[in-house]
Amino acid sequence: MCRRSRKTEPGTIRGARRGKAVHSHIDDMGDSYYMKKIGFLSFGHWTHSPQSRTQSATDALLQSIDLAVEAERLGMDGAYFRVHHFAQQLASPFPLLAAVGAKTRKIEIGTAVIDMRYENPHYMAEDAGAADLISGGRLQLGISRGSPEQVIDGWRYFGYRPIEGEDDADMGRRHAEEFLELLRGKGFAQPNPRPMFTNPPGLLRLEPYSAGLRDRIWWGSASNATAAWAAKLGLNLQTSTLKFDETGEPLNIQQAAQIRAFRAAWKEAGHTRTPRISVSRSIFPLLDDRDRGYFGRGAQEEDKIGFLDENTRAIFGRSYAAEPDILVEQLRNDEAIAEADTLLLTIPNQLGVAYNAHVMEAILTSVAPALGWH
Repeated sequence: MCRRSRKTEPGTIRGARRGKAVHSHIDDMGDSYYMKKIGFLSFGHWTHSPQSRTQSATDALLQSIDLAVEAERLGMDGAYFRVHHFAQQLASPFPLLAAVGAKTRKIEIGTAVIDMRYENPHYMAEDAGAADLISGGRLQLGISRGSPEQVIDGWRYFGYRPIEGEDDADMGRRHAEEFLELLRGKGFAQPNPRPMFTNPPGLLRLEPYSAGLRDRIWWGSASNATAAWAAKLGLNLQTSTLKFDETGEPLNIQQAAQIRAFRAAWKEAGHTRTPRISVSRSIFPLLDDRDRGYFGRGAQEEDKIGFLDENTRAIFGRSYAAEPDILVEQLRNDEAIAEADTLLLTIPNQLGVAYNAHVMEAILTSVAPALGWH
């Protein structure tokens, strides 16, 4: 959990387990972040390859539930899932989120992210409210305008079109704003004077309504501009292992600046609560021969540059794979992780539940304490 340092000097805390000074971050609103919520992020791939332990959609869904249960047992803080359409990956998230909510008791349950170009805001508000109530108010929904797709303009097959003057990104943000307004729970629909069931007085809202869910919506941002836009709307911020390359600097430097821009816009908007901010990273402690066999050779140790389309240059973050003491020093220098209160670990779900539980446990026991995260 993210806590505030009140008795130590700015910039340091006492490591509870090691007794050494540990770096803390004090943001523009005076909050010091050192303890972090740590969750996993699964894309839910499946393939018929003999090397995959996830052979089918059934495997991907059931293993996702099992992994969330294991993560909660280990002391992880979150179970997050990516949503992709027209792919052998997790797609419609709400049945899975509801199932995870019914099988767990404490762990946060979320997405990173749902592509809003494909979403009906009204139906989504009902699904999200139901899943949140089933979980006891643990939903943390990451939404965004989406990423490069498997098909051309896939949202058209779902029945959506940008209105005049919009592009698809504008449409995604419009859907998001409609969804956020619906989550406020205000009545807007004129009741039938002869309904099948008795109506409460006044205009009707969508049901089921879950109080507090509006404050647990996140925006997945790939640019400084959309981070500031999200802050103005009162959304939490998700940053991933990819960002538009706006300065040519390493990913962690650009993301740290993006997070600071988000906080400045949040403060300017006058919101009274403290926002949540997450970063995603691929981190693998090398403890045994399995780890070294999977990740010990050919790890991506540098950021990479690519193009999402003809005009959009992006930077893709490096992976971290090393012995725990080396990992600790590498991660200590990741400025974006230092700025965030939540870290999402991208996991190779096709290696199976048991192996991914091993990776999470290794991070919780051999990396996080040394950094003062957990």
